[in-house]
Amino acid sequence: MPGYSSINLSCGDVCPEADTVQAALCLLCLPAQKHTHHTTIDLDFCRVAPQMPGSSGTAQSMKKTIGHRGVETTTGETTYKKTTSSALKGAIQLGITHTVGSLSQKAERDVLMQDFVVVESIFFPSEGSNLTPAHHYSDFRFKTYAPIAFRYFRELFGIRPDDYLYSLCNEPLIELSNPGASGSLFYVSSDDEFIIKTVQHKEAEFLQKLLPGYFMNINQNKRTLLPKFYGLYCVQAGGKNIRIVVMNNLLPRIIPMHLKYDLKGSTYKRRASPKEREKAVPIYKDLDFIQDLPDGLLLEADNYNALCKTIQRDCLLLQSFKIMDYSLLMGIHNMDQASRERERGVSNSGDSAGSEGAVTPDQRRPQAQKSLYCTAMESIQGEARGKGALDSEDHMGGIPARNNKGERLLIYIGIIDILQSYRFIKKLEHSWKALVHDGDTVSVHRPGFYAERFQQFMCNTVFKKIPRKYACAGVFQYAKGNAIPVYVSPAQSVELPGCPMMLCYCWRVLQ
Repeated sequence: MPGYSSINLSCGDVCPEADTVQAALCLLCLPAQKHTHHTTIDLDFCRVAPQMPGSSGTAQSMKKTIGHRGVETTTGETTYKKTTSSALKGAIQLGITHTVGSLSQKAERDVLMQDFVVVESIFFPSEGSNLTPAHHYSDFRFKTYAPIAFRYFRELFGIRPDDYLYSLCNEPLIELSNPGASGSLFYVSSDDEFIIKTVQHKEAEFLQKLLPGYFMNINQNKRTLLPKFYGLYCVQAGGKNIRIVVMNNLLPRIIPMHLKYDLKGSTYKRRASPKEREKAVPIYKDLDFIQDLPDGLLLEADNYNALCKTIQRDCLLLQSFKIMDYSLLMGIHNMDQASRERERGVSNSGDSAGSEGAVTPDQRRPQAQKSLYCTAMESIQGEARGKGALDSEDHMGGIPARNNKGERLLIYIGIIDILQSYRFIKKLEHSWKALVHDGDTVSVHRPGFYAERFQQFMCNTVFKKIPRKYACAGVFQYAKGNAIPVYVSPAQSVELPGCPMMLCYCWRVLQ
């Protein structure tokens, strides 16, 4: 393979400028090299930089990199494939403004099969042209994938072209400074409506192949926890392709999240790292959830049934496309804790990733939502019922729940990272890990098994149902710290003889 050498490969080598090499290449060099710094070998992408003419290969700019994302240690500015974040944001806004404007001049019609493979391209020279305005960035080319199909998706979710443009292009995009370990850049629109994420070439390619099935699915059922895709674009700058996807924002910055979880239903190494725990609001994982919330999150029967049905339907679709390794991203807003924090004057934005100016739900209600079926509640119960319920009960789009202390919670959830198919590299990764560990506990697994394990974990461990004919009389906490939810009928009385200390958080009786 030109530009690559198996001799220089070692586990964990990463170069933002090189294309990914299958992990199998790294295994080829194992007999010749001693990996004394590894106790086990994680099958991950191994990348090396092709040597440029006249380059010694030792001079490196002072930057910290994760995948293609880098941070200049001197200026602190984020780069992606050597393009600064400010230049990328400007190119995205210029490109989307042009493509949406030109699309509005085309007559609306039904989506055809050939629409899913169309790619439109426009060049943006810095001095401007007859079609594009002048700008102070370097020259770039902007590509729009399947514009007719994505226009249909936006219309299906009630997003008008002017709203789409206003959200993404009227105000500067906000970069999330806590994007995780994927190496992607994340931007959020100033009105909290949309997330923009950089994706790898294979992910963008897979999404293109997925579009006809995605089209069929959302036509049959708009209630889904799967990502809502609103646009797929590519910025070509400096000889690099930067592909981005526009999606719905799952975790509104206006609402402080007291807990965040990334759940897969796997227990192999599924615990937040020490570095992650140092963050203001860490993203915990499966083992953390089991430890922190052993009794799960308690939902009313209707919400529990609707949620589990939605998860089951979504997993069936993902399985049909041989998709695996997806996660349930969950943010938990504790309403009682937020009230206590306000009383103490504590400011907790709930998001260390650029949530300046975030306020609590009681201080400001969100603006009229432009996207339908996109709050957590709408995703499981539908737009008409969801909006009425949310406005009357002030649930801010979250799913109401309780923890084992009886505290009132709002749950914000969605299935993420669905652009991972069970390709050769994932099969190889699972086979290797299964040799050393229990194959059923690792996150990477065949799609059918993965979907079943995911459903079981979410509907049996994470979410639990409050029986309809019972009400929770409260949570009784003994002095030794054990908290037990007690369910009784309305006519029953509860007595716990010998309890030296009792704290009761009364719940409303379910009819």
